[in-house]
Amino acid sequence: MGLWIVGVLIFGYAVGCLHGSIVAQKISGVNLKETGVKNAGASNATIVLGKKFGALVAAIDIGKGAATVLLVRFFAITMQVPTDIMPLLLFLAGAAAVIGHNFPFYMQFNGGKGTATVIGVLLALDWRFGLIGLGLLILIALVTDFLVFGVLMLYVTLIAAAIWADDYWPIMVALLLFIMAIWKHIENFERMKARTEKRVSAVFKRKQAKN
Repeated sequence: MGLWIVGVLIFGYAVGCLHGSIVAQKISGVNLKETGVKNAGASNATIVLGKKFGALVAAIDIGKGAATVLLVRFFAITMQVPTDIMPLLLFLAGAAAVIGHNFPFYMQFNGGKGTATVIGVLLALDWRFGLIGLGLLILIALVTDFLVFGVLMLYVTLIAAAIWADDYWPIMVALLLFIMAIWKHIENFERMKARTEKRVSAVFKRKQAKN
């Protein structure tokens, strides 16, 4: 079991380090770590480069989160890993992918905030929870006009999925990811306090202004 855990963590982290923002940078020539809110994620790509680039980055980052969990599940089933440790391996794989996204070694361990990757992880763990989490993210973000509140609801959904798995360790993994998400978004809360945080509605207003 120990070797499986180590292997899953290394694999998940490696896949998580594959950033959609790097693809966006190659196409646009813009380094998202140096502009906007200086974050290598889909939200900053949308703010700086527009919705098309935001969608591109989101698709890649969602895909890598889902692929990590699905591949670990496939190999675990193929190699007949005991079913009682499967939930732990899948949640660890997803967590490692999020950590790889947030702390990629080649960005001096300062990458994105993991939102899109968590969506992919949730969809792969259980598509029902994935859709619920995505729906809550959009709904809460639109109602509050701040993306960060929707993001936190996404992590609450991940915790719910862990509880549904009926296993102690996945719940602990999900709770640790939730704490990490709060820590990664402290700057967002500080900007909200200073009234400089970008609102969700600002993205749509900018599009209308261009039209």
